[in-house]
Amino acid sequence: MSKAITFSEYGTPEVLRLSEVTTPEPGPGQVRVRVRAASVNPLDLKVRSGLMAKVAPARFPVTPGLDAAGVVDAVGEGADAAVGDEVLGATAGGSYGEYALLDRPVAKPRDLSWEVATSLVTVGLTAFRVLRELEVRAGQTLLVHGAGGSVGTVAVQLAAARGITVVGTVGEHDIERVTALGATAVRYGEGWVERVQAAAPQGVDAVFDASGAGVLAESVALAGDSARVITIADMTAAQHGVRFSAGSADPADDSLPQLVRLAAAGELDVPVRRAYPLDQAAAAHGDLEARRNRGKVVLLP
Repeated sequence: MSKAITFSEYGTPEVLRLSEVTTPEPGPGQVRVRVRAASVNPLDLKVRSGLMAKVAPARFPVTPGLDAAGVVDAVGEGADAAVGDEVLGATAGGSYGEYALLDRPVAKPRDLSWEVATSLVTVGLTAFRVLRELEVRAGQTLLVHGAGGSVGTVAVQLAAARGITVVGTVGEHDIERVTALGATAVRYGEGWVERVQAAAPQGVDAVFDASGAGVLAESVALAGDSARVITIADMTAAQHGVRFSAGSADPADDSLPQLVRLAAAGELDVPVRRAYPLDQAAAAHGDLEARRNRGKVVLLP
């Protein structure tokens, strides 16, 4: 037996409880890690609150969490890691616990912190995937809504490093930080379209909406084609003919190893706002829901 955060009904963060659970056993190709850090993602909040119930009904009790970084302590047949390895990756069955299972572990460089390692997974893979889907190229202009958030921050850096001109909509408090990452940062809110047009007089070739702030109609007009706009956060996407991007990485995809190399080399900044002890998962969810998260929130079992 081991400790994990679980919930047995939908609701506010207070439904999260520290519980005794059966320690998971790795299946073929899997590894079990002693979790050193688990990332808290917006999807965790949607699952816990019941917002995803129609799409993916929960089988209670649920252990939340998509990402983990830790030390391998058991391996399944054919697993691509050994006991004692430090790894990170997407979890099978939740990450808010002392132990978690990883299907495709990626080696963690020793100079990469546990907090950054777990924070890279979902936000990094999402940013990488959407840039690939948009097929935006060097010399083109990309508009990123929510450029100050965790996914937006990674997208800005990846795009700028590829020679793409980036304009990012942000809150006033994030203008300086996002500008330093390689984007032209403009304040969101009333008048944002005019501010983007002033920042990109050459026009906008593609739009990555990581905000879900009701900006799709104007974004389509700026890009000139709904096919050039992708959102990861606005459930009204279909009404605007816009793609909603979701999904997990292909087993053959090497996006996560690339992200790890960039972060370890200091070429990709993934800010971590705060780390909570595991038993304060409810507080971590409250922090994220209140949008106090200028950076990732993680749990430390």
